[in-house]
Amino acid sequence: MESTESSYVSSPEAPRKRSPPPPKSPTSESIERPTYIRFLVSNAAAGSVIGKGGATITDFQSQSGARIQLSRNYEFFPGTSDRIIMISGTLDEVLKAVELILAKLLNELHTEDGDDIDPKTKVRLIVPNSSCGSIIGKGGSIIKSFIEESQAGIKISPQDNNFYGLNDRLVTLNGTLEEQMRAIDLILSKLVEDPHYSQTMHAPFSYAVAYNSMNYGPNGAGPGGKFQNSKEDRTNSVTIGIADEHIGLVVGRGGRNIMEISQVSGARIKISDRGDFMSGTNDRKITITGSQRAIRAAEGMIRQKVAYASERGGD
Repeated sequence: MESTESSYVSSPEAPRKRSPPPPKSPTSESIERPTYIRFLVSNAAAGSVIGKGGATITDFQSQSGARIQLSRNYEFFPGTSDRIIMISGTLDEVLKAVELILAKLLNELHTEDGDDIDPKTKVRLIVPNSSCGSIIGKGGSIIKSFIEESQAGIKISPQDNNFYGLNDRLVTLNGTLEEQMRAIDLILSKLVEDPHYSQTMHAPFSYAVAYNSMNYGPNGAGPGGKFQNSKEDRTNSVTIGIADEHIGLVVGRGGRNIMEISQVSGARIKISDRGDFMSGTNDRKITITGSQRAIRAAEGMIRQKVAYASERGGD
């Protein structure tokens, strides 16, 4: 697995010092103009943001003045098993809400891991392709200045043509909460000035619905079901290999992760016993049974769990 560091545009080598503020800050008119930001959170993190009976999300909305929306628990960003949070309001309201959410998730991460861990985390923003140019700049000049000023690692994913109709890219920010917030402030202040960006505000989750409009429920898989005519919905079985040391990440505490993957994807998942490896490897066998769609969804979520944990603690 690649280490986290190599995945990101690194911070400047020069001694850390605050760069002077950019010459043009957003006009007061653009600060008041409604804007929005979208970023990814895991299903578990989405639950924390919502809180019991919606208490947390209501509190964060009232503290910030921003509107906070989440994609439903089966609406993921294509190619991931992460849900989408969209925050809308004025620039200041949006930044306040983002900070409340990221601080809460960071706090829970510390509590869960206990030890003195490195407080650097990553957050993935969703930015329309049409607006990426405005934050990259000529020859990467703008993104380089954002990296210097915020001290966060900033990486923009290449355009992904694997998903029909996906017109967005992921902008990954790696750093402490303060560095991430500084980077988000710089990026969003730039996007507020971009007319293309505000036009994309009103259809935030459309591709999530298009990509995931599959029957995840228990009736969506299994022989003899009502919708079993097409090849996509016929029950299949696929076996994949996952390194023995990563099986715990897939299973989760008390089986929590594997139950969640099974419920969300609609697939049945069976893990081979200890010592029962894929031929010629030290990989345990994970057998996924269900419709092709359910299998794809489950496999994507399993690989995501392993990749995310490896990135977080792999260097």
